[in-house]
Amino acid sequence: MSDAPRQEPAGSDLTTRFAAAVVMIAVACIATYAGGWPFRLLVFAGAGAMLVEWGDMHRVGRLWTWIGVALLAVPILILSQYFFPAADAQPDALDIDALAPLWIALAVTAAIGLVCGAISRRLALGWGYLYVAIPAFALVLLNWAWFELVFWLMLVTWATDIFAYFAGRGLGGPKLAPRISPNKTWSGLIGGMAGAAVVGALAAWLLDIGPPFLFLGAPMGLIAQLGDLYESWVKRRAGVKDSGGLIPGHGGVLDRLDGLLPVVVATLLILVATLGSA
Repeated sequence: MSDAPRQEPAGSDLTTRFAAAVVMIAVACIATYAGGWPFRLLVFAGAGAMLVEWGDMHRVGRLWTWIGVALLAVPILILSQYFFPAADAQPDALDIDALAPLWIALAVTAAIGLVCGAISRRLALGWGYLYVAIPAFALVLLNWAWFELVFWLMLVTWATDIFAYFAGRGLGGPKLAPRISPNKTWSGLIGGMAGAAVVGALAAWLLDIGPPFLFLGAPMGLIAQLGDLYESWVKRRAGVKDSGGLIPGHGGVLDRLDGLLPVVVATLLILVATLGSA
């Protein structure tokens, strides 16, 4: 995500970006609504692509990276199916007990990440595994438990991206973090949060989600932009402009999902806290 472009793209580039965005949004929405294995396999594919991009940025050997990709199947496909079977999606009575196995799955995922880093002697691979695997598992779990929340968090993240871009471009002003991402401005940050607040409230109302998510659009917009800043910092350290080139006009998968990753985790934690206090 970015709130202002480095330079004005050519018309063909804008057309490519728009077409790619439409395709990505359509695929994400269809898979989210379908749920089950189609959604889980899409999440696994996206997580695998992100881990490959992460490994390339950190110059991790491809063999170790692909081992990490294969191990992503443990939380995303195996543990999710064992604890939260795809056939049982959208339980009639969602409570804290239904999500209790979450902590076992997260502990196993953390252990895999630590082992990956230790055996490969590349801590970057271990952290990259956790950075990708935990949000991916969280996304699968949210789709299983309450798929409307997945639509909500996607809409909030997309709104943050869009409103930050136009506010930063239209208003300009002081830079937010010039040493990390020279194009980001405070106006973009505030515009993104404001857009996320409005879209989040509207989406929560339309999807019948209600409190506390009805009021959490702005905080999630902030979290999404912090996630974007983190990935910008990683890319700056790695000396690359984009995490990859898989998506025409957009760069890599990680470039498009950097803001979504922390929002997914935050949404799951809030859901667990809400159910726990009920």
